Amino acid sequence: MNSTTSPFGREAPSGVTISFGVRFATSSQFDAVFREGMALVERTASYLEGLGRRDAKALKLPLSVIYATESMRLTTRLLEVASWLLVHRALKESEITAEEASVRRARVKLRTLGRPQHIKHFDDLPEGLRDLITASFAMTDRLVQLDRALADNTGADEVVTPANPVGDQFARLAAAFPASGDRRTG
Repeated sequence: MNSTTSPFGREAPSGVTISFGVRFATSSQFDAVFREGMALVERTASYLEGLGRRDAKALKLPLSVIYATESMRLTTRLLEVASWLLVHRALKESEITAEEASVRRARVKLRTLGRPQHIKHFDDLPEGLRDLITASFAMTDRLVQLDRALADNTGADEVVTPANPVGDQFARLAAAFPASGDRRTG
C-alpha cells in the first residue's frame, strides 16, 4: 500500500480516510464538549436542589405542576446527555471497546421532544428553569449531530477513494506519450 504525507506531517496510507468518530473522540474538542455537558448537569442539579425549590414553592398550583413536569423532563434529558458523554469518554480512555460502546450507546435515547415553544406557559416558569431547559436542548442538539456524524463513520471498513481527475489526465498522457526509450519508430 502506498503512503502519503498528510497536511499534518504524518504518514498515512493512500486512499485511507481518517474516521471523524476516531478523530473527534480523541480530540480536545471532545474534552470541551464533555466538560460543558457535565457542567450543565451540575448546574442543573444545583439549581433544582437550591434556588429551584424556592422558585417552585412560590408557584400557584397549575404552574407548579408544569414546573414539576418540566424539571423531570430536564433531569431525564440531562441523564441521557451525561450517559452519552460518559460512554464516549470511556471509549476514549480505552476503558471499553468500540463494541461495548456501541451496545451502551444504543441504550441512550437523546430525545429532542418537548421544545420550549411546545410547553404551555413556558414563559411563566422561573427564569432559572427556562434557561436550563433551553441550554439542555442546545447540548442535546449538539450531541445528536455528533452522534449522527459518528454513526456515519462506523462500519465503513472499505474506503472508496474519490476519482482524481488530474491523476486520470496524467495517466492518459503517460499512455499516449510513452517514455523516450519506449517510442516506436515507423
